[in-house]
Amino acid sequence: MNSHVSTNNTQPIKKRSPKFGHLLSEYGILLALSALVIVITILSPNFLTTSNMLNLFKQVSINAILAIGMTFVVLTKGIDLSVGSILAFSGIVTASLVTGSDTNLFLGIAAGLGTGLILGLVNGLVVSKWKVAPFIVTLGVMSIARGLTYIYSNGRPISGLSNSFLVIGTGGFLGIPISVWIVLIVFVFCSVLLYRTKLGRHIYAVGGNENAAKTSGLNVDRTLMSVYCISGLLAGLAGVLLTSRVSSGLPQAGMSYELDAIAAVVIGGTSLAGGRGRLWGTLVGALIIGVLNNGLDLLAVSSYWQQVIKGIIIIIAVLVDRKRV
Repeated sequence: MNSHVSTNNTQPIKKRSPKFGHLLSEYGILLALSALVIVITILSPNFLTTSNMLNLFKQVSINAILAIGMTFVVLTKGIDLSVGSILAFSGIVTASLVTGSDTNLFLGIAAGLGTGLILGLVNGLVVSKWKVAPFIVTLGVMSIARGLTYIYSNGRPISGLSNSFLVIGTGGFLGIPISVWIVLIVFVFCSVLLYRTKLGRHIYAVGGNENAAKTSGLNVDRTLMSVYCISGLLAGLAGVLLTSRVSSGLPQAGMSYELDAIAAVVIGGTSLAGGRGRLWGTLVGALIIGVLNNGLDLLAVSSYWQQVIKGIIIIIAVLVDRKRV
């Protein structure tokens, strides 16, 4: 009798109690960010100062936008190595149109966004229509975009940008940098797109099982083109923001930015195997990369060692992802 009662009492408890491993998998990234902030705050009293926080958020905003676009691509089991070069080319195009006068402000911004969108479309077309591996396609476009950047600018920075354009990257609203507001708008819009639209469902379906998606009648080619267009467009936006923040168009801008974007996506919990991931995790991943970069700078850690540390973190994140699959 006692054993019967014991069985009835314990069974519901097992079903209702959340598993620690699941909670750690879902929200461990927030604990990692909190721990990183605490450690750096202890080691560097300058970390939590207002000026450093504003600078940190401005830096993170660029990678966050790139990483959000990268998330769409990775969810389809793809990769986009061209975002750093697209950022640079978009920034140079924008800078060339907003020098001096304020009259070309919207034209310059539209041209930067359009440049990113067109290059993203090139990626998407080759990946979807000709079935070339995303790694190879985006590696080629990375080289093309970087070469076009140097050709367009003659290898020289473009300065003398209009004051109204510079406000975008250096100004604020309600005490928060405009670039941070832009990140929040992009995040909300992309979240709705990913979780509340047919395209979002198709993205997860294609990443989960492309053959099954085709059998179900989904337009896989259109879905793949869409994610690379989104990635290219957001890389163009990041280029506009960075150009405004540094007050000039730099042909060498965006070097290795694609690595930080991929790191933010993987650290944020999006699977490289496709079909599984979340945008809020990517945002936290971008914050972790930004806090790490900022903290290591404050601690005067060599840039060479910073690359080593980030590489180790990426490998650990990939190993954790493999255990979850």
